[in-house]
Amino acid sequence: MLTGKEDMLQSLIEAFLMEKGTHEFYEKAALKAGRPEAAKAFSELAGWEQGHMEFIQFLYLSVQDDRDLEGFEAFKGRTPSPVTEAGIPVRDLEARLEQHDFMDDMGALTIALEIEGKAYNLYRKMSEKAADANARAIFDEMMAQELKHVDYLKKMRMKLA
Repeated sequence: MLTGKEDMLQSLIEAFLMEKGTHEFYEKAALKAGRPEAAKAFSELAGWEQGHMEFIQFLYLSVQDDRDLEGFEAFKGRTPSPVTEAGIPVRDLEARLEQHDFMDDMGALTIALEIEGKAYNLYRKMSEKAADANARAIFDEMMAQELKHVDYLKKMRMKLA
């Protein structure tokens, strides 16, 4: 879990793993969703998280001046990602999925808004604590991306209400 004391490379690794955990959760939620609309919402969210992972991977490889994509792919495949970008353990969110069937779009939006809102707050806190200016810039960018997701989800909720 990020503390804000990481250097830029460690920040990128930690952010990548949290995005990966969130991506994996959204993919599982899409499969569990009771209605096609909810499945579509979770699939779209998984796509956003995949984009975040690719952005972070690009930054990491650029900073390392390392174009060893194969090595990064091996890291990505073997490294567990037990925590989401919201700081919520994936297993806790999966347990919530087992307790609830997301039978409508509003259920999917509610859990997605919680995750994305907490992710925004986590990246904001990390930005404020970051000793490394480059790490702070990464957290600020991730915070901006999460804010876009929150705004999108709020608009989607307004349409459904």
